[in-house]
Amino acid sequence: MSSSGLAYASAAGRWVLTATILGSGIAAIDATVVGIALPAIGRTFGAGLQTLQWVVTAYTLSLAGLLLLAGALGDRYGRRRVFAIGVVWFAIASVLCGIAPTAEVLVAARALQGVGAALLTPGSLAILQASFRADDRSKAIGAWSGLGGVATAIGPFVGGWLVGLGASSWRLIFAINVPIAVAVVYLTWRHVPESRDEEASGRVDLLSGALVTAGLIGVTFGLIEGQALGWGSAPVLGALAGGALLMALFLWRQTRLPHPMLPLELFGSAQFTATNVVTFIIYGALGGALFLLPIQLQRVAGYSPLEAGVSLLPVTIVMLLLSARSGALAARIGPRLQMSAGPVVAGCGMALYARITAGGGYLTEVLPAVLVLGLGLSITVAPLTSTALSSAPSTHAGMASAVNNDVARAAGLIAVAVLPAAAGISSAAYASPALLSSGFHRAVLICAALCVLAGLLAAVTIRNPKAPPPRERPWRSCALDAPPAAVLRRAAAAAPASPPPTAAGS
Repeated sequence: MSSSGLAYASAAGRWVLTATILGSGIAAIDATVVGIALPAIGRTFGAGLQTLQWVVTAYTLSLAGLLLLAGALGDRYGRRRVFAIGVVWFAIASVLCGIAPTAEVLVAARALQGVGAALLTPGSLAILQASFRADDRSKAIGAWSGLGGVATAIGPFVGGWLVGLGASSWRLIFAINVPIAVAVVYLTWRHVPESRDEEASGRVDLLSGALVTAGLIGVTFGLIEGQALGWGSAPVLGALAGGALLMALFLWRQTRLPHPMLPLELFGSAQFTATNVVTFIIYGALGGALFLLPIQLQRVAGYSPLEAGVSLLPVTIVMLLLSARSGALAARIGPRLQMSAGPVVAGCGMALYARITAGGGYLTEVLPAVLVLGLGLSITVAPLTSTALSSAPSTHAGMASAVNNDVARAAGLIAVAVLPAAAGISSAAYASPALLSSGFHRAVLICAALCVLAGLLAAVTIRNPKAPPPRERPWRSCALDAPPAAVLRRAAAAAPASPPPTAAGS
């Protein structure tokens, strides 16, 4: 994009920002409010823990599996077009979620929602990168990140309030997406310029997208249903083996294509590989803990949906206040210290969640854990995301960010599937507050240990750059489910070396 692009302070620039912020915001809000609604959804359908796991993972499965493919579609066929299609798709799927007559229909609708989120998520930032002039890109993406953090913060509050209105009022959390989507589509059609990668050649690799998505489905099915059907049962073993085979075929196919969806040479950098391993561990622990926490607060500690949603707000506030400073510090001293210490601090916060009991108060049991967790994530997220981008070749900056984002989402997906079984939370335990609480305590201690492991791994594998990177204007952000998918593919080749510290996303 030349310097003749949009100016940040112009009316046209503000309209483009509004469209992309609202579009990505509905996906961010939906990702946070559904967790608060899980106990109410379970009561409506008489659903057990496995069904609630599928309500969460069906969305993440399609989002994680199709994110790279969606970025390629936007590059090829137009980022505005694919973004708008994603918003419309997300809105239609939201309506289906809101009117779902059974848990099975809700799970299917959530999977469709994930498809829409995959289409709109990479497009929002790619549009900013392609639309604004070079001097104003960091300002535009910074505004997108900061206001996206506000959406993440508002989500649990709004979701808790809506869920608390009545027995089936959880359906309203999906209904609020529709008017926002209508506004986004109108603003996109009216104000957002079209852009695409003019150098893209060949066909979009739909087969690779199908392989990775089907592989994730197989592995996730086996991990979620293993406890109920038996780990040695034919369906579970078949799903795990089939999923692993499909994932292997996906990787093999990437080595055979001249322009693969996932350039495996990215992992030739030890720093990039180590950063993504650390990302996987941290976001797996975070995703598993945040899946179980609202359930523990409502079913064991007696919190209302609104109280459970508001209880998590300090994490977002702490990250909004500190993430920019953390990013600036990492730019001066290098990422190793913060990537080593931050996960350990976050692990201490998760360990403090083990103090939550049936009679515990917010100020004495929940708030200390929330504040320490927020501090640990603030220390970690900005340098982790920056390292993921800076350790890859500049020509692959967008893909490096997309891979890091996808790794985080896949980690949360697998953690939601595995953690309850690892902590002994069965369907019977879910029905018993005492057993559920005991399993929750084991689960958060497992997550705490994983965070400490991530910090130790970072201390051993992460290296500071020989020369300090150039200082960029820090970007305020707050992502609980994934790092920011900074910009995908060639649209991000000109992005700054230090990306904004969010996913997430659902």
